[in-house]
Amino acid sequence: VYDVLGNEIATLVNEEKSSGTYEIEFSVGASQRLALTSGVYFYQLKAGNFLETKKMVFLK
Repeated sequence: VYDVLGNEIATLVNEEKSSGTYEIEFSVGASQRLALTSGVYFYQLKAGNFLETKKMVFLK
């Protein structure tokens, strides 16, 4: 997960996974290790030669 300046905010998964369906929970907040402000963030999905970057908007 990256902020609009390209700074890496979090890495949610950094390992190879076998084929299948996966779900990741991205927890943020004052009680978590990571506290984000409202704004636009980007995340990347990588699988083999596939790479896609998507935008998300986080609102508090």
